Amino acid sequence: LKSTYVDALPEMVNETDGRIHTSFNQTGAITGRLASSNPHLQNIPIRSDVGQQIRRGFVAKPGHKFFACDYSQVELRILAHVSQDAALLTAFREDQDVHATTAAAVYGIPLEDVSYNQRRFAKAVNFGLIYGMGAFRLARDSDLTLGEAENYIKEYFARFPGIESYLEETRQTAKDQGYVETLLGRRRYFPVFKGSMGGSNRQAWLRAEREAVNHPIQGTAADIIKLAMLRLHAALAAEYQARILLQVHDELLLEVPDAELDAVRPLVIDIMSHAYKLDVPLKVAGSTGANWLELKD
Repeated sequence: LKSTYVDALPEMVNETDGRIHTSFNQTGAITGRLASSNPHLQNIPIRSDVGQQIRRGFVAKPGHKFFACDYSQVELRILAHVSQDAALLTAFREDQDVHATTAAAVYGIPLEDVSYNQRRFAKAVNFGLIYGMGAFRLARDSDLTLGEAENYIKEYFARFPGIESYLEETRQTAKDQGYVETLLGRRRYFPVFKGSMGGSNRQAWLRAEREAVNHPIQGTAADIIKLAMLRLHAALAAEYQARILLQVHDELLLEVPDAELDAVRPLVIDIMSHAYKLDVPLKVAGSTGANWLELKD
């Protein structure tokens, strides 16, 4: 933390305006997300107590506040859309706690009886499946035996058959045509599927299968926030001084004059919520603060 941030970042402050400027690369990440560099401002610590203090050092200029707005569970919402799984669609349309809903379905218990650990485990599975997690990985990352992990995933797919169909069909599509696409048509190619799965190619093949499943989801999330940024930039430039500062994965960080906060907050949420039409709502949450650490609803 000291060498990467505390020592390095002050050396990168621009002498003219007293601010740090990063660069964003449109093609730096294979998923299509913007990649920050020189300095990398998308991985500023947040989890540790000491790391959080580094965020306190990023402050809005006088008379302004930071306003952060992020998509809630956007990848799972995209999964619901592309898989058309009835249970997942219903959970998001009814604004249910999707992880608790998943746990209740898999464990066969009422929603109100789901424990904290059951919800946490269901959350890990929900996100893990997007990244191609199998029973071996689930067992390795949990207290389950391999057999228990296999049974859990089997029960999961029994409750959410649309997800299983999506995973199988996407893997097969990638192998048949050599690529997969986001909802907006951006392709990722997998030349490894032109060869055989045997020998030294096996690990590359399996990795490509996982990435093929993930790309239409994570890639679509990247496309959606870029659409939101384009529309938001145009809307702000037309009549406000507020500006987008950073994009950090599913979150936009803006610097907003105090006098504009009441008008800009609903504008940002509305534009992000309607950036792309899915079969479930895009849910957006916003928070404000004088520095990057103190952002709160």
